[in-house]
Amino acid sequence: MKKIYWIALILGTMQLVTAQTTDQYSYNLMPWPKEIHQGAGNYVIKEDFTLFIQNVSSQRLHNGATRFLRRLSGRTGVFFEEGFPQKVKSAPSFIIEVEREGSLQNFDDESYSLQITDKTIYLKSITDIGALRGLETLLQLVTPSANYFYIPALNIEDAPRFPWRGLMIDVARHYQPLDVLKRNLDAMAAVKLNVFHWHLTDDQGFRLESKRHPKLHELGSDGEYYTHEEIKEIIQYAAERGIRVIPEIDVPGHASALLTAYPELGSKKDTYTIERYAGIFDPTLDPTNEKTYQILEDVFTEIAELFPDPYVHIGGDENEGKHWDENPEIMAFKKKHGFQSNHDLQTHFNLRLQKILEKLGKRLVGWEEIMTPQMPTTALIHSWRGVEEGLQPGESLAKAAQKGHYSILSTGYYIDRMHDVNNHYLVDPLPKSFSLTKEEQKKILGGEVTMWGELVTPLTIDSRIWPRTAAIAERFWSPATVTDIQHMRKRLTMISFRLEELGLTHLKNQNVILRNISNGYQTDALQKLTKVCQPLQKYSRNKGGTEYKSYSPFTLFADACTTDAPDAYQFSQLVDTFITEAEVAQKPLESMFHQWIANHEELLVLKGETPLVSELLELSSALKNVSAFFLKILKQEGVSKADANDFASLMNIIKEPRADVEIVTYDAFMKLFEHLKKSEL
Repeated sequence: MKKIYWIALILGTMQLVTAQTTDQYSYNLMPWPKEIHQGAGNYVIKEDFTLFIQNVSSQRLHNGATRFLRRLSGRTGVFFEEGFPQKVKSAPSFIIEVEREGSLQNFDDESYSLQITDKTIYLKSITDIGALRGLETLLQLVTPSANYFYIPALNIEDAPRFPWRGLMIDVARHYQPLDVLKRNLDAMAAVKLNVFHWHLTDDQGFRLESKRHPKLHELGSDGEYYTHEEIKEIIQYAAERGIRVIPEIDVPGHASALLTAYPELGSKKDTYTIERYAGIFDPTLDPTNEKTYQILEDVFTEIAELFPDPYVHIGGDENEGKHWDENPEIMAFKKKHGFQSNHDLQTHFNLRLQKILEKLGKRLVGWEEIMTPQMPTTALIHSWRGVEEGLQPGESLAKAAQKGHYSILSTGYYIDRMHDVNNHYLVDPLPKSFSLTKEEQKKILGGEVTMWGELVTPLTIDSRIWPRTAAIAERFWSPATVTDIQHMRKRLTMISFRLEELGLTHLKNQNVILRNISNGYQTDALQKLTKVCQPLQKYSRNKGGTEYKSYSPFTLFADACTTDAPDAYQFSQLVDTFITEAEVAQKPLESMFHQWIANHEELLVLKGETPLVSELLELSSALKNVSAFFLKILKQEGVSKADANDFASLMNIIKEPRADVEIVTYDAFMKLFEHLKKSEL
């Protein structure tokens, strides 16, 4: 990163420090605490900083406090004289008081309080898990001055709004190694998420070792799966950070990989193969075959032995039943049992699994399709369908609560759809529009961010999850009244940098991809272009489920781009300012136009050096031409009819996607032009 950028960042941080004496909203906290009150002065971090844990002997908290000390030392550069929690209380700088060890289950206490003065720090919580949450808040409060680092004097009372705050990672479409999962667990803990939903099987892979039926992972995973020891390692790693791990075995649809190993369980007598494309496919388990339940019971028995959490996710979504309709024996079974539809048949299947899991001491979780009158209310309903499926966001969530089910929301949190952070941040698991009783409201446990894996690899997955997930985590934790988008975006910028401390690659891997595209040449111009582009939304990048395969390249310009392109956002803000205060915004706007023109000339250097830039030059050329057009309009006294025609032609070019990305300044361009036309009337 250029030196001038870091100077600007440091100056901006110093301004925040000044503001902190008068404005609590300048703190870069995420999620925002339930209550925060300013005190007097600052606690300065020095070499003699010490930490003591009072009352509870918790290995989880001891390890968490040790990690806290390492991160605090790394953040500040201070050489602490004592690098571990004190074993004997001796005038410590920082006291943690905990009443008991917490349990990783719904509704256990995660609250904490922090009292920070200029001399001491005091963290109090009911459970050690609550103390871990407080430690993350404390790290976010670390602030630089010109000569030292400090933590502002504050009193904080904090507790989560919802008990279920999750992130689902799909490892079936693209296998994610342990180090990827671990760094994302660290990031989850940093923003107080507490459920890791591990989507282990789908059409593209069966990623779970089965000792009872080894063909499942031997034939269904391309050799990329998690052994029992690796699963235990992830569960332990998560538990150390106060995070539950819930496995998902997706059945009866999404079963191509499973049926590759056991084709006799399929509803169509056929040879099955692992699916290489994305999409929804026909292979489905046969719900009339007793061997189906025997093998699934064996698999769920292994899962019950591995995963301590009381919940197991069975999927249950997107089964269109095509192979059921084509199988005469299955159709006869439906008729014999009086099933009127495939949905009735799937309910029969789900109830069989519910009984298996109940026998194993587990509770069933499933996507909202599992909700029927016959399903016991012990089953947890996972809401995912929205407007595109003809439903209002969270509609099934409210219905589940009214029927007595606990439920969680993922509608609005599908981050793989590449919507901007504003879109996700304003979705609430419990909106005011829900007409629910207080008891029904308690049934809504929270929500989960969903990272489906069709278009991500270990190289890019962090950039798709973060930093947007931090903002969604705030929706799950913070009071419902915390909805200021500008405040959120300001804090999110700093939180994004802090996440790098945990090993996340969401920022640095962009340059890895761009260096691949540039064939070793300078990437500055490419990087500048990423700041106004974003990948196509709503799966339109994967046209018809046929464009990308699981082994296609994910090292292209679209993979380097993210949502919330920063220059596009800045430009949009400037246009809004220009409309009300032209004299304030005109020069900054002109500066951006000049930058985009100059950037195109820099990109032309790559022409002929690598074939990966040809479509990008078309993007950049369109941006250059629009910039030149606006510079001309801003300098002349009016907008002619010819100008309007030229603008329309330019906008047709701008809105055309290329290289699986789009220029996201289109709306701002339109707004600016319409304003300029009106101002000349």
